[in-house]
Formats: sequence, structure tokens, C-alpha cells
Amino acid sequence: MLGEVFKLSLTAPPAEGRANEACIEFFAELLKVPRSSITIASGQASRLKLIRVEGLSQAELQQRLASVTQAGLGETI
Repeated sequence: MLGEVFKLSLTAPPAEGRANEACIEFFAELLKVPRSSITIASGQASRLKLIRVEGLSQAELQQRLASVTQAGLGETI
């Protein structure tokens, strides 16, 4: 995590939306929510993406992200 931004290195190629799907899968697993709760709100064709998470309050989302970054996982993403 860099400030309020997560920097990911995905192995999936950007062709045919595979990188976007990998990004969605990553955040679904990270936040322990169904894949259908994660969407790319903007940046589908860009390296910079805005991710939308449904089904969690802002406080719940912040708590889950904080627990990940406190565990040091945010540095290796």
C-alpha cells in the first residue's frame, strides 16, 4: 500500500480482460467478499483503476484493509 493506494503486480496479461479479472479476484480474496461485490468503477483499460466494493460499510472496509496492511501484507502485494 502506498498512502491510500494499493500497488499490485499481476501475472495475468491485460489481454481479454484477464488482468482485470485477476485484480477483482485478488480484492475479493483479500477482503473476504464474493467476487460479485468487487467491480472496477473506472480504469478498465488503464493501469490506474478505481475499485468499488459493495456489501461492506466504509468502516468495515477500512478495518479489513488496516488488518492486512498491519500484518505487512500490503508491502508484498
